[in-house]
Amino acid sequence: MRIRNAGGGRARRAAAAATAALALSLTAACGGGGEDKTDETGGSEDVKATVELPDLKGETVQVAAVWTGPEQKNFETALAEFEKRTGAEVEFVPTGDNVATFIGSKIEGGAPPDVAMLPQVGVLKQFAEKGWLKPVDKATQEQLDENYSDGWKELGQADGKQYGAYFKAANKSLVWYNTAAFENAGAEEPKSWQDFLDTAQLVADSGVEPVSVGGADGWTLTDWFENVYLSQAGPEMYDKLAAHEIKWTDPSVEKALTTLGELFGEDQLLTGGKSGALQTPFPESVTKTFSDLEAPQAAMVYEGDFVGVTIANDTDAKIGSDAQVFPFPAVGEGDSPVVTAGDAAVALKDTKAAHAMMTFLASKDAARIMAEQGGFLSPNKGLDTAAYPDDVQREIAQALIDSGDDFRFDMSDQAPAAFGGTKGEGEWKALQDFLKNPEDVEGAMQALEKSAAKAFGN
Repeated sequence: MRIRNAGGGRARRAAAAATAALALSLTAACGGGGEDKTDETGGSEDVKATVELPDLKGETVQVAAVWTGPEQKNFETALAEFEKRTGAEVEFVPTGDNVATFIGSKIEGGAPPDVAMLPQVGVLKQFAEKGWLKPVDKATQEQLDENYSDGWKELGQADGKQYGAYFKAANKSLVWYNTAAFENAGAEEPKSWQDFLDTAQLVADSGVEPVSVGGADGWTLTDWFENVYLSQAGPEMYDKLAAHEIKWTDPSVEKALTTLGELFGEDQLLTGGKSGALQTPFPESVTKTFSDLEAPQAAMVYEGDFVGVTIANDTDAKIGSDAQVFPFPAVGEGDSPVVTAGDAAVALKDTKAAHAMMTFLASKDAARIMAEQGGFLSPNKGLDTAAYPDDVQREIAQALIDSGDDFRFDMSDQAPAAFGGTKGEGEWKALQDFLKNPEDVEGAMQALEKSAAKAFGN
């Protein structure tokens, strides 16, 4: 396998998949993963291939994705399986943060990758409208029909045609916490937003800065807003705002921003205060919470299940003992929110090799290889959850599968990229400015609406 150096930058985690069932306790200690033995095809011992792939010897397949670091390494393990079974050579092409811009420039330059992972529904629909995507072939559709619920299939459709296969999902409604910090403060897992603020203050009084926010990456702030908004305003209003059927100056947005400001406006509740949060990238927000278990820089960090990747690879903390997790707290009278997202594989070339890669990525085989390595959540309902390496991940995965089609997809990922997915612009920039000055709710709403109106064209 080769890695084509096509641009760096901190990859955005596309995230999130969970359900109301995720309110169950996820604090169980990790189950033993055991030593992974592999057969000659690279899969676990005694696990047979579930999908037939063509002979592609002599061909090269480029796959572009946002992932870097451990996520990229794990994905390359799955791509290596494709190489072994087809004889093709796979090139991994890193896209950097701006997936839409990167892929768009490659297409317009006449050199698109064969397959790309798109972390935004809005981008998938935009690319389909431009005629840049190729509908899935019969073999891929068969895998989708066998392994995916209707809701996940529909997210990969545009104008009634199937283009995307959702390969990776993530739960974006979790708060991870340092067990020692909670124990030292006498804190318990909060259930409501007010409980959350009270818990943060209790931790602050114990001498540990409570909440680590990765505000240098604007996408984390969109996730904060979405969880508060979904729980407070409800799913119908969430859908309307996601489609820009109501304006970002709506009273429901004002209420959500005001609520979020109850946290962002209190420097003693944020690690490094507002200024520190704005300078903290997502990975560092996690390591600040778990690198030093005896004297942590923070007690809690909000983000998706993919936080586990950073914990496992960049700290000595053990998930289930040193690091535990609770559902994002319910806001107001609403339930705990359930925000979901994911990465969809799409074909940019109508070739045998591109379609074979799509078929593989929609199969249980690729999902199993990724799940066994940890830090990965699949919407593939055909995957045996025993493939996940610990109890925490198995519970999250089972909750996702049990949810069927009952989930809400990440709002910013549904928007045009200019609003919901571009660094330094749109929603990312407006919410970073809000974090800098949480008292200016009116200014934040006006900035959000101006950018949304331009991106949506209404």
